[in-house]
Amino acid sequence: MLKRELRKKYKDLRAGMSHVQASDYSLILANSLLQIPIWDFFYYHTFLSMEDKVEVETLPLITLLQGKDKNIVVPKVSGKHSMENYLLTDSITIKKSSYGVPEPVDGIEIPEKKIDVVFVPLLAFDTLGNRVGYGKGYYDAFLNKCRKETVKIGLSFFSAEKEPITDINENDVKLDFCVTPEKIYEF
Repeated sequence: MLKRELRKKYKDLRAGMSHVQASDYSLILANSLLQIPIWDFFYYHTFLSMEDKVEVETLPLITLLQGKDKNIVVPKVSGKHSMENYLLTDSITIKKSSYGVPEPVDGIEIPEKKIDVVFVPLLAFDTLGNRVGYGKGYYDAFLNKCRKETVKIGLSFFSAEKEPITDINENDVKLDFCVTPEKIYEF
């Protein structure tokens, strides 16, 4: 299936979800992450959710990471296909961008090469670990700057597409895991 077809399909599926259902699933996803062997690392990168897009809510994940005394890193768009990454601290100010994305205003910048685990936003994924995002390329550009060993974990409300995504290109970065409410996929 093509990425554009999957974007439409999964945006429509999300639009049909209630915020209560999304919140319940987000909590299940955060708890399921405890089953993945990622808890000996130092820097964990996560996106900050956009409520109006019915995305996976990352607050339960952030609470889990804080409870485990982990360093949490959050992104800020800094240019075309480019993000900066900041340490999430008590003193950081978060503000919505012109696209409605919650982002840090400033703070302690963390280089991509230091990040150990990335929780990746997505709309869809297949059984091979390929993902479909919103199509702007920010996360693929970011993931290509991370170390090869950085663990990439997708968070999805929906199961994997059984048919492979057919229009993958050389800049697309595969996931190592994807967590859904029913299953943890390992690639």
